Amino acid sequence: MEAQHTPISPRLTSLQQQMLSGNTAALLAFWQEMTRQGAPLIETIGGDEKHALVTFLWKANGDTHNVVIWGGPAGLDHPEEHQMTRLLQTDLWYKTYRLQTDLRGVYTFSINDALAGPAQGGFGTRFLPDPLNPKQFVAHRDEEKPDSQEVIFSILELPHAPAQPWIEPHPNGDKGQLYAHRLRSQILDNERRIWVYTPAEYTEMSKPYRLLLLFDGWTYLDLIPTPTILDNLIREGRIPPLVAVFLDHPDDETRNSELACHQPFIDFLVQELMPWIHEQYHVTAEATQTIVGGCSYGGLAAAFAGLRASNTFGNVLSQSGSFWWEKDPEDDIQQEWIIQQFIESPRLPLRFSLEVGLKEDMGWIYMVGCNRHLRDVLRLKGYEVQYAEFNGYHHSVSHRGSLADRLVALVSKEPASGAKDEAWNRPPASGRNQKQSIVSQLMSTFTPE
Repeated sequence: MEAQHTPISPRLTSLQQQMLSGNTAALLAFWQEMTRQGAPLIETIGGDEKHALVTFLWKANGDTHNVVIWGGPAGLDHPEEHQMTRLLQTDLWYKTYRLQTDLRGVYTFSINDALAGPAQGGFGTRFLPDPLNPKQFVAHRDEEKPDSQEVIFSILELPHAPAQPWIEPHPNGDKGQLYAHRLRSQILDNERRIWVYTPAEYTEMSKPYRLLLLFDGWTYLDLIPTPTILDNLIREGRIPPLVAVFLDHPDDETRNSELACHQPFIDFLVQELMPWIHEQYHVTAEATQTIVGGCSYGGLAAAFAGLRASNTFGNVLSQSGSFWWEKDPEDDIQQEWIIQQFIESPRLPLRFSLEVGLKEDMGWIYMVGCNRHLRDVLRLKGYEVQYAEFNGYHHSVSHRGSLADRLVALVSKEPASGAKDEAWNRPPASGRNQKQSIVSQLMSTFTPE
């Protein structure tokens, strides 16, 4: 007789025991319960408030021989290690993870895929969201990009994940306006879309508005509902009314070139984009009231823009900045080129709000380490820096919630959602321009907080 696998989940262990005892109705009752409450199944661990058992479930229809979890705690490689197990000879497939209760991420299921990599024409052809999970994250198709398509993820959101109170439209709140433009760059020899958000009751009779410039404009409109976030923050008085510019890139190849510490892109921002913005909209020319920001490569580009154009951009907002980047990578070792530039440069009139997810390390790329490294370098140089870590992955499902905290930090220095951000550090009262032994000090300060 084949040995039975005992589930880690107490609920599934009980279900299996009931079925082995002859209770044929137990499985139907279980599926009815899961349909009502939704998946995944989350169970507490006695005496451990920081962790829970999270069980992903799949109800098989027809000939199912392989179910794999993709994303979230399963990561994005080694699918063979994240196959689900079939309970007895039923239609129930499952896999359980022990996870921290403040985790947020996304996942999908792969059904009957070969476990070979996509390059071999195998795994990665049949991704499906979790039909038992009503929480979905949708990446819509960009009509101007022929190769793009709609992708639907299921959201993994554990009980103590940080609240995201600013991402839903307020039914009675005033709403700003979003305008679409196109701008041709002589410096870069290309054209791009630009969207501009103006707050409710925008007027040119007021003093010039603060300015927020975000790279990867489509991401900050489709995946991160930034206009809604701004509407809510402004309505509640958490930030003053401001104008936001969402800068697109012609294609992915161009994006990866422009955002990777590319000086011609900075020249475009300063010499072409900013004059165009000031001509079209009533915005400030003060660097201290101008924020440049982005996610991933966009965070890297924001830091580079601050470094090379601090007279234009006085505030840097980075969500999971790719500070590991190196101009000439060698042997898959991150060289952190931008951090070296800040070490070697004099202190500039810049303020920073940085964040990174604790689950973002991928292969040889240590996202957490390079963000902590930049934080420490900036503080040792005397910059004002606010830094936060969230328990999540390199995905907009987390960034859409924490963007409000980054904005409020740079405008009012108060957290927007009660997240456990570090307090602002203060530059030393004297000797701010003195050269410091950065490397020796980092040996004692490069620690997680």
